[in-house]
Amino acid sequence: MKTETAWNIPLFKIYWDEDDVDAVTESIRAGMNWATGPRVAKFEESIASYVGTEYAVTFNTGTSALHAALLAHGVQRGDEVIVPSFTFIATANAPLFVGAKPVFADIEDKTYGLDPEDVKEKITRKTRAIIPIHYGGGPCLIRELKEIAEDYDLILMEDAAESLGARIGDKRVGTFGDSAMLSFCQNKIITTGEGGAIVTDSREMYERLKLLRSHGRLETQDYFSSSEIMDYITLGYNFRMSNITAALGIAQLRKADRIIEMRRKNVEYLTTQLKDIGGITIPKTLKDYYNVYQMFTIRISATIRDDLIKYLADKGVMTKVYFPPIHSTDFYKNKLGYINNLPVTEELSSKVLTLPMHPTLTGEEMDYMSDEIKNFFGVAR
Repeated sequence: MKTETAWNIPLFKIYWDEDDVDAVTESIRAGMNWATGPRVAKFEESIASYVGTEYAVTFNTGTSALHAALLAHGVQRGDEVIVPSFTFIATANAPLFVGAKPVFADIEDKTYGLDPEDVKEKITRKTRAIIPIHYGGGPCLIRELKEIAEDYDLILMEDAAESLGARIGDKRVGTFGDSAMLSFCQNKIITTGEGGAIVTDSREMYERLKLLRSHGRLETQDYFSSSEIMDYITLGYNFRMSNITAALGIAQLRKADRIIEMRRKNVEYLTTQLKDIGGITIPKTLKDYYNVYQMFTIRISATIRDDLIKYLADKGVMTKVYFPPIHSTDFYKNKLGYINNLPVTEELSSKVLTLPMHPTLTGEEMDYMSDEIKNFFGVAR
């Protein structure tokens, strides 16, 4: 398999400009506030404004954000949390961090999100929360899941790691649940290298999250810039985002809509190139759903998918399977003893293949990629 530097067309490239460089440089040259500082608060205000929530709290990673959110919601040992198996493993691991049990529900094949009907089947007296994901930049059936959460008095935490800016109608993902996690890892819509955030409308949740991310310290001022003695009132962690990272986030968020539009134009072009190839199913977006296309995932026959991965790798085109089922990993299957019947998850996981997609993908690169896929399927150029 190709190494990182050998790919002609990598799976993603980070979109950056001189505003990003200037923002980080200015923060460094300040000579102080490299850990915490005013840019963290400004980034949080900008995130909340962009998503449409009252509050945002930043973290060093999206995984830390999930961990803190479950703690802030009071999820604990003995509770069950319904999650998809078709997601990055952090979604399922987060309940384990707080002693709760992740319970896998199946997905549906329209959005690749949790199937509301199967979620209802998995609810027990121990169920405390539901964590749906918005897959690859598109909203899941979050309105239906919200109704279920309300009917059963459950916490609804959106995993919107991949879908900053996505929406249903005029309502952005991240505003349907009690809270939502965003990720700013390097392959996401905007990036701070590593980083994450929780957005919420709850003032109580907001205050708890600030304590949890910084050692349980009750801060009335910036800890590093104040001589005030501050008390520690709960158990907390060092989950903070740095001021330097936040400066980068502010610059990135300013161009989020432009980044999304570039992605959507590239998806439109690539869809045109691939739509007539027999054997490929192109992703479709539901009515009133706005997809930001953090990933571009096609479906093909499970019997030839590995061959296509190898064929494209030999041509310098990186692809990746997002996602193999979590319940089939060694950790969950053999270490934790999970045995699950998730037929749609297993079928789709065997067929999906994510192709390169990023804002600066060129027409020539997309032509090359689509031509090689056509060659693989035996279609004349």
